[in-house]
Amino acid sequence: MNTQASTLATIPSNNEAEEAYEAPPTFDPKRIPGNPAIWVGIFSEMTEFAIFFVIYFIARAHYPEEFLNGPLELHTTAGTINTLVLISSSYFAVKGIFALRNGNPHASMRWLWMTVGCGLIYLAVKYWEYQWNMDRGIETNTNNFFAIYYYTTFNHMLHVGWGSGGIVWAIYQIKTGAFDANNHTGLIAAACYWHMIDLAWILIFPLLYVLR
Repeated sequence: MNTQASTLATIPSNNEAEEAYEAPPTFDPKRIPGNPAIWVGIFSEMTEFAIFFVIYFIARAHYPEEFLNGPLELHTTAGTINTLVLISSSYFAVKGIFALRNGNPHASMRWLWMTVGCGLIYLAVKYWEYQWNMDRGIETNTNNFFAIYYYTTFNHMLHVGWGSGGIVWAIYQIKTGAFDANNHTGLIAAACYWHMIDLAWILIFPLLYVLR
């Protein structure tokens, strides 16, 4: 009897077991966020933009006058607005993730719709900027600087459109219950892709609009 009582005494109660349990950390530093597939895509896109930047510096070395005067003819305010819009959009995406992790899907969707809204504002401003350029005779064949400007910014604009579609898809998954506080790897992947788009623009903006 004493042995049995001793054995039972060593078995923790349910309350003790619950107290001993520790919830997993919000972010596991040993795991890459998202999934491997999205990172293959991100590194592919980053390689593409890296090629653009190499071409930019090679062309700048061969045509310094064009690259000196080119930024002066662009609408710097439009580029600045889009920079602020994209930085804000990344903030909204992160807030959406945290809201979902905290068990508030409705707030998460609101934050993510704000991210999509920023994407649409970016596209609208970029479209207006292109029209503004063309009204002043600035086209792809004007000179080498503007050829690179149009090719790089149009490619980035396409990525903003794709990224916005990815966020809309994530919102749908949250709405249908496919993504919740414990299962939202797809949302993390969409957000990582969006951050890549933001990072690319942060590099594009000073090279094309600011650097003289």
